[in-house]
Amino acid sequence: MPSWQSFGANHRVLRHGLNIWPPFAAAGIRVEELSDDFRYARVALRMRPLNRNYVGTHFGGSLFAMTDPFWMFLVLRNLGSGYVVWDKAGEIEFVSPGKSTVRAEFRVTDEHLDELREAAADGSKVLRWFETDVVAADGALVARVRKQLYVRRKPPKI
Repeated sequence: MPSWQSFGANHRVLRHGLNIWPPFAAAGIRVEELSDDFRYARVALRMRPLNRNYVGTHFGGSLFAMTDPFWMFLVLRNLGSGYVVWDKAGEIEFVSPGKSTVRAEFRVTDEHLDELREAAADGSKVLRWFETDVVAADGALVARVRKQLYVRRKPPKI
């Protein structure tokens, strides 16, 4: 089976692949936008019977899943193949009940990338937290999600 990186040669192909990926499709998660430079993504989670919890709001696992891969692959795509990038840790704080479509945005900046390259320049591992808000259409904050990335420069091949 091909890796997600092989699908990621083109931002449109990757966005389409993520939208038909069973864990996202079944949960009602949709990648609405993925920039051609892999610096920005916007993801939506629609309310469906399959992602509704006991009290009729978004299931917390679906809220976390909608944010799961994005920081890792956006940073990886922008740092390039000379780096190892992994998710190390994640946490979510539920702020208010989500009862309609919610969205999350991810934006990798030059500052993020410069900071990671500088910290990993000597081959050290770098642990960096990235934060994302999950918001409802009316702007209400539904959840705060934090993901910690592990970044290390690959050693030179001998």
